[in-house]
Amino acid sequence: MTELETMGCLAKKASRALAAAGAEKKNEALFAIADNLEKSADKWLSANALDLAEAEKNGMPLSLQDRLRLTPERVFAISQSVRDVAALPDPTGLVLSEVTRPNGLRINKVSVPIGVVGIIYEARPNVTVDAAAISLKSGNASILRGGKEAINSNLCVIELIRDAIESVGLPRDCTALVKSTDRSSAKELMELTEYLDVLIPRGGPGLIRSVVQNSKVPTIHTGEGVCHVYVDEDADLELGAKVLYNAKCSRPSVCNAAECLIVHKKVAEAFLNEAMPLLKQKNVEIRGDAKIQNIFGTEVKEASDADWDTEYGDYILAVKTVNSLDEAIDFINQHGTGHSEAIITTDPDKAARFLNEVDAAAVYVNASTRFTDGGEFGMGAEIGISTQKLHARGPMGLSEMTSYKYIVYGEGQVR
Repeated sequence: MTELETMGCLAKKASRALAAAGAEKKNEALFAIADNLEKSADKWLSANALDLAEAEKNGMPLSLQDRLRLTPERVFAISQSVRDVAALPDPTGLVLSEVTRPNGLRINKVSVPIGVVGIIYEARPNVTVDAAAISLKSGNASILRGGKEAINSNLCVIELIRDAIESVGLPRDCTALVKSTDRSSAKELMELTEYLDVLIPRGGPGLIRSVVQNSKVPTIHTGEGVCHVYVDEDADLELGAKVLYNAKCSRPSVCNAAECLIVHKKVAEAFLNEAMPLLKQKNVEIRGDAKIQNIFGTEVKEASDADWDTEYGDYILAVKTVNSLDEAIDFINQHGTGHSEAIITTDPDKAARFLNEVDAAAVYVNASTRFTDGGEFGMGAEIGISTQKLHARGPMGLSEMTSYKYIVYGEGQVR
């Protein structure tokens, strides 16, 4: 057996023990993880410092370094998110529906763990904790493969997590980390059909597409976020400027950040005069269509066709003018990735049309796309943001990490 096959075998065995563990035991493990993260924060931060030094040496963009960086405050927030997950109701063992058939059979549809979950992700060490915690709470074993950029951080924290799980009497193989960051290990994980029930990629567009296109294990498409903010002719422009600033600038490296502003031509100049001073605080580069260039001249770069489909992950904003709500909706449905879309308007009828006709996992009226997040949606942490429609869509919390089975009670019925 290869190292990964051995890991898969152990995870499958651990998943059975975890599925049989009650909510109390799983919560005990989660609290132990949170405590161990805080107790060993200095150790984790030291490992993260090695990754950050290597990232700076290799010229990693600052926005990506931000995703990689841990701080004492972030470690505390991560540990608190584990406690938040523990405080949530157990998603397994729930009777989703029940029916008694004319022949007397009682059929219950009951939520159960998926089994063994594989997660491939990039330079975000918090994902290691989030993935392990959500998988554990939902009764799933997990095999994690992070990127080489965070290898020291991940190797450190996975042992903190495994030690905590073992300390409460559950198998430490409930979660494991693939230590190799070679492409061959990712390829092998994508082919681990005997042990993995689902594979979830979480990272940039290249990683996600590679996993979705090449995996033999069923996948869930997550995270690709070309998100739009549409400012309608009936918008409150001051409110819109604040929402856009938050959606673009609060953390541009994440998938729920806005990448494109669509603005009705009637209010384009007035709105951008309102928004530009805010965007300039972060030196946001504007790439606009011909109308925007005519208004603002050299302040704006010419947008290429590629800009309408680019997830920048940086302080860059594409700006498109439209003649109508219909044109805005059509543009979003053509260029969006099914993640998060927002409209700024005071017209409830237009808001209703936008909500009904835009095809995305999360659609907002007068609010920032940055809220598409498991924590903000009350799910605790999240395993990722699904941009597909089967079986999960949007932030994937505990319930999205379960399947179901039918439990049938009879009294000797035969067919």
